[in-house]
Amino acid sequence: MAGESFILMGVSGSGKTLIGSKVAALLSAKFIDGDDLHPAKNIDKMSQGIPLSDEDRLPWLERLNDASYSLYKKNETGFIVCSSLKKQYRDILRKGSPPCSFPLVRWRL
Repeated sequence: MAGESFILMGVSGSGKTLIGSKVAALLSAKFIDGDDLHPAKNIDKMSQGIPLSDEDRLPWLERLNDASYSLYKKNETGFIVCSSLKKQYRDILRKGSPPCSFPLVRWRL
């Protein structure tokens, strides 16, 4: 499991951060909240209620990819949480480190 990134994906409010942070703590793994890696421009748009385009998301996805690659290079296991609902987003993230999984977080009520 060392050097592997688990990118927990799901819609907003699905519990990604809660689950990812708890599992990372239990396993003494790194935890990275994808929201913390958004460029200021994206944060500004989102705070105005403006949806992000695929073009807007690219720098953010590259930052997530860099975080995943950093874990891989350091042989560390990490849990990264972000929506990554589109296959094209996951393809970008998959470039970061060969051992990469995408568990989907979903609550059933």
